[in-house]
Amino acid sequence: MKKGLVVYKLYRALSYGVSPLIRLHLRWRWFLGLEHPLRWPERLGHPSQPRRPGPLIWFHAVSLGEGMIAIPVIKRCIRRMPHLNVLMTITTMSAFEVLSKSLPSEIILQFSPVDIPTSIHSFLDYWKPNAIVLMESELWPNLIMDASRNGITLALLNARMSKKSFKYWSGSVLLPLISLMLSKFSLIVPLSTEQGIRFQLLQAPPYIINFSGDLKYVIEDFGVNERGRNNIENLRLQLTQKQVWMASSIHRGEEEIILGVHFALMQQQPNIMTIIVPRHLQQGREIARKLEKEGQNVLLRSQYEKFKPGTNIYVVDTLGELRQLYTLTPIAVIGGSLLPGLSGHNITEAAAAGCAVLTGCHVGHFSHMVLEMQRSNPLSVLQVSGKLELEKALLELFTNATLLEARGRAAKEVFFSLSCGILEKTWSLLNFHIFSRLSAEESKSLRL
Repeated sequence: MKKGLVVYKLYRALSYGVSPLIRLHLRWRWFLGLEHPLRWPERLGHPSQPRRPGPLIWFHAVSLGEGMIAIPVIKRCIRRMPHLNVLMTITTMSAFEVLSKSLPSEIILQFSPVDIPTSIHSFLDYWKPNAIVLMESELWPNLIMDASRNGITLALLNARMSKKSFKYWSGSVLLPLISLMLSKFSLIVPLSTEQGIRFQLLQAPPYIINFSGDLKYVIEDFGVNERGRNNIENLRLQLTQKQVWMASSIHRGEEEIILGVHFALMQQQPNIMTIIVPRHLQQGREIARKLEKEGQNVLLRSQYEKFKPGTNIYVVDTLGELRQLYTLTPIAVIGGSLLPGLSGHNITEAAAAGCAVLTGCHVGHFSHMVLEMQRSNPLSVLQVSGKLELEKALLELFTNATLLEARGRAAKEVFFSLSCGILEKTWSLLNFHIFSRLSAEESKSLRL
């Protein structure tokens, strides 16, 4: 612990020293449009909304994916404890754009403070949270140590650490620091047994590590407005005579594989419709422009237009609709997995929609999910090694209706089996380790 404190003091001094540069960096990001034009000062700990009286729990999720898995937990907490104030912070603009339109009105949404002492101090001093619930891998030294110093209870849900991060923290210099940080938590809930072992190897106290299952299984439908829902129903009608497949969460470079497969399938199945959902909006528009220059008949989702004769590629450049879009297709190929260096994406949303689920071999921490589903039913997820295998698998599914139906049914059944009870277990752990402590503190303050 002494060595950990020494390393932390060095980190704190360094973060003090680079604070002016971080402020300049934020202003530069604001200039580039990467930070909110009006609310970017929240990143420096300056609030834009009032702090309501009463106990407050702060949930922090860096991006849209982590935010989506936090929502069901937050709703369960509010249902069980109606007097509770909930503050949710995010970091990315995409998360803000979707969540600001979708969250229940009682949840306060802010951008998270950067991990420099002044920002963290300002944030904690204003909001005075009774507990902080961090999602997945948000381990920031100043935040954790300042929260502990202020007597704020800490929890880490759906906890994960990539192999790269684990190697980084396991080094002789940083291991004392991460050990010190993890000792400040009252609850760590890893998303898998493998992740739990990693946290134990980083010297997290064994008694705070508990399991409830991967919260990605309990993501809810939200974020689609009425216009979007109506348009999806119109799309469904337009696609009834098409052989549809969708490639989602596609990273740069993967579109070449997807388009190569699309053109190969067109030679044998000319009635194909390929829906491409890139990971980033701008990437989708770039793909559409490139295809148009090549003379392809492509349509962008944001145009909300009907398919023209000959349209066989539909590029999605909108946010928050992925779960609904999966209901349009019997086949889903989950990207971020087809090239080395990538680390996969959530496959459960496609499974919940009853799609035949395919993914690549580069799935990172999602490997536990893939293996878990395959152990339950080998037909639930198919992994392919590259373009040729993907092309072969898709052609087989398009020409074998029995196999297509079996894979979709298997994915849906396994999803519902594995998702059962996760949310209730998570609530029970939070209630025992976090909320019971808050109740005790409230009772004590009333007696005083």
